[in-house]
Amino acid sequence: MTGGGNTTEITYFILLGFSDFPRILAVLFAVFLLIYILTLTWNLGLIILIRMDLHLHTPMYFFPSNLSFIDVCYVTSTAPKMLSNFFQEQQTITFVGCAVQYFVFSTMGLSESCLMTTMAYDRYTAICNPLLYSSVMSPTLCIQMVLGSYLAALSASISELCALFQLHFCGLNVIDHFFCDMPQLLVLSCTDTLFVNLLTAILTMIFGIINAFIIVISYGFIVMSIMKITSAKGRSKAFNTCASHLTAVSLFYTSGIFVYLSSSSGGSSSFDRFASVFYTVVIPMLNPLIYSLRNKEIKDALKRLQKKRWYC
Repeated sequence: MTGGGNTTEITYFILLGFSDFPRILAVLFAVFLLIYILTLTWNLGLIILIRMDLHLHTPMYFFPSNLSFIDVCYVTSTAPKMLSNFFQEQQTITFVGCAVQYFVFSTMGLSESCLMTTMAYDRYTAICNPLLYSSVMSPTLCIQMVLGSYLAALSASISELCALFQLHFCGLNVIDHFFCDMPQLLVLSCTDTLFVNLLTAILTMIFGIINAFIIVISYGFIVMSIMKITSAKGRSKAFNTCASHLTAVSLFYTSGIFVYLSSSSGGSSSFDRFASVFYTVVIPMLNPLIYSLRNKEIKDALKRLQKKRWYC
């Protein structure tokens, strides 16, 4: 901390993490490390597989490969610091480090929200306009949609970062969490946070509610199209096309809403932390499994890759 007049400006924060569970710290570290390793392995593996197999160079797999990239960055923004803190007696993070961590975390989270929406449009086009799918979902459009997701999220996160740097922290510097999240930072600020709260609410409206609304509308049209299919086999095939994305969207939004509503209502901090682990660490591990376990083309690509390795 640095002194100035009668105030003391905070230059670092203390992350409590899971220090209130000293008896099971070793178990928690082992579990979280395993989840992090599996998340990296499965997501990077899916990216490499899609990249290497020409049969998977389609919009249906282009978007999940970008989702895997986002999930790798997303979990890496919080997990390494969380894991290293298990061995630190004083679990500190500088204010700049805290801001950077939140910036990366926010950018990846908002990017994922936008990407989920573009994937809903992709599934809408595939089900509702199958004959025009190839022409509508051109490689150029797919790249533009993904880049648009990244740029929109980056712009929003930069605005939040600029607002965060306008705040002053001169009181308590203890964050009862395992990473720097905006709600915890705002509580510690000794200046007016009205503007930041307003900005956060606007961004939540744009990236959360509006994106969710678009997804719901897309699936409304998808359901109506599926109901018009006469054969049970056709309906089942159409549903399977959307099942993975619908599962990923449900996990992403329901867990996110649950975590942030719980935080704002002043629930148990220990419960909030474990719920946040599911939101920030577990879901990125599950996403590649959701998109690959029941996917015949992914399984066929794995078999082709194994054959190539065998012949080599």
